[in-house]
Amino acid sequence: MVSKTHGATGDAKPALSRAERRRRQRQGLPLVEAPSTGLAAIRARTRTAGFRWSLGLVLLGFLALGLSQAITHDYGFLELGFLFTLSVYDLVLAMLGLAVAAAVAPSARGMDIIFLTFLAVLVVMLSFFDPIFRGIMASPLGEVLYLIAPAAVISTGAALWVPGRWAVLAAAVAAAIVAFSFSLFVGLDDLGIGILDFTTGTVLCALWLVVAPALLLRQFRGPWLVIPSRIVGSWLVVIGFIVLGSLYMPQPENAAPPAPPGDLQLIIPDDGSTPTLNGEELPLDDGSQMDGGPGGDTSRP
Repeated sequence: MVSKTHGATGDAKPALSRAERRRRQRQGLPLVEAPSTGLAAIRARTRTAGFRWSLGLVLLGFLALGLSQAITHDYGFLELGFLFTLSVYDLVLAMLGLAVAAAVAPSARGMDIIFLTFLAVLVVMLSFFDPIFRGIMASPLGEVLYLIAPAAVISTGAALWVPGRWAVLAAAVAAAIVAFSFSLFVGLDDLGIGILDFTTGTVLCALWLVVAPALLLRQFRGPWLVIPSRIVGSWLVVIGFIVLGSLYMPQPENAAPPAPPGDLQLIIPDDGSTPTLNGEELPLDDGSQMDGGPGGDTSRP
């Protein structure tokens, strides 16, 4: 006799519980169990609403960036803030590393912790930047503030190597360091006007760099992401040390600039001898090389 639960082939899955259905809906996962391997699994993931939403979020940022560069117009402060974030190359790489860490987080709660930590540090730092920065400069941290950006990149790469239950904690610490470092770049860029719009643009771009790739990668979360995430982590650590080493490289010595106009010393002797400029004789034309031969004879036949 054939069971009604499992059907004729015996491979049908039992119905999901209500809590499991809610969990899958929050994470954008299919309500019907998809094949676990191969192209069939990838195709099944691409049909989910979560995949479409996450892909749309990624494409929205690229669309806004493309229109910004393709259309001739006057840039607004919000747009300038968005573009400014992309100019901080090392921290952009760190933000993408945070996106990978959030994508491989063991649970949706862990992913949310990484996102909220990053956003909270950004909001607090940028909302109270002046008093916080004065306190930083008065502390020992103010003497090594230039090391924060390399530390952000290195910590993000190292967090991708942390296994097990400590992975989310390590990624959250890295998110706090990256947000702290990025807020220094934004806060010290004193525009005088339009600062609110500019700051909003920077925060929106930073969130897009962290959240959008994470949500898209998480649609395909599985054991296969572990090795690529650690490769990304290794690259970030190396890049962080390269940035750190560049801070200690001796700068090339530039040639002494010419004396400013105020330091010119022109001396014209009273005896008719050659004038000097800053101690060097001036090659003045005395008229002996005029057309017509020596002696200055300019008559024509």
